[in-house]
Amino acid sequence: MAGQLLAAVFRHGCAHSRCLPHASGTLQLRTFFEQKVEARTDTHTNLLSKKETSSLYKLQFHNVKPDCMDAYNDLSANIQNKLHRSPDYPCELVGSWNTWYGEQDQAVHLWRYIGGYPALTEVMEKLKQSKEYATFRKERSHLLQSRKNQLLMEFSFWNEPKPRTGPNIYELRSYQLRPGTMIEWGNNWARAIRFRQENDEAVGGFFSQIGDLYMVHHLWAYTDLQFRADTRNAAWEKRGWDQNVYYTVPLVQEMQSRIMIPRPISPLQ
Repeated sequence: MAGQLLAAVFRHGCAHSRCLPHASGTLQLRTFFEQKVEARTDTHTNLLSKKETSSLYKLQFHNVKPDCMDAYNDLSANIQNKLHRSPDYPCELVGSWNTWYGEQDQAVHLWRYIGGYPALTEVMEKLKQSKEYATFRKERSHLLQSRKNQLLMEFSFWNEPKPRTGPNIYELRSYQLRPGTMIEWGNNWARAIRFRQENDEAVGGFFSQIGDLYMVHHLWAYTDLQFRADTRNAAWEKRGWDQNVYYTVPLVQEMQSRIMIPRPISPLQ
């Protein structure tokens, strides 16, 4: 309808301010012409991330051949341990898991680069010169079906992920937001996160910088699946949680949940 109306306007050569009021659906079309975009004073990265730190996170998803998971875990644990412990690399392993429910035959790794993009660049340049890492990559390629990664920043209102003792299971809830809604998501969750911290289940919250954009990841820890269900149900008894759900659900295009088991090398157990 809008396209037909536009054609009619330009065909008759009349100004839209005079012609549109006499056509059907004119209010929406006039709004389209007259709407102005408010100036943004800063990027959503600067508005939502922590100012006191400059850490950058990398989230890796490795889809492993079904019969190669044990070999993959052994191979990757060796190189991860060296990178995590070496003072020559400004990075640390935050967590490492195998998926239990959700994506199957998948490994998930979360890294922190202390110092942001310069630290990431330093690590990548050093790994390029490492013969051991080159051998690792070649051996790993025979075990994988596919892999992808994302660079993330941490929401300012979430706790920084700290090592945990176990046993725990972890849930990674990933949300593909509608473009332009990241600030609104952050504002709502900044008020609502307190409803989900009573059992120390909130591990970390992140938003994407490179990779799949407008992606949000929330990481939670539970003792078991029943404790997860009880904790999530208890949130609905708190006044204000329902409003957070009401206002954030329309912002989501797609969402996914992974239940993950920490690997022995993971600082998050």
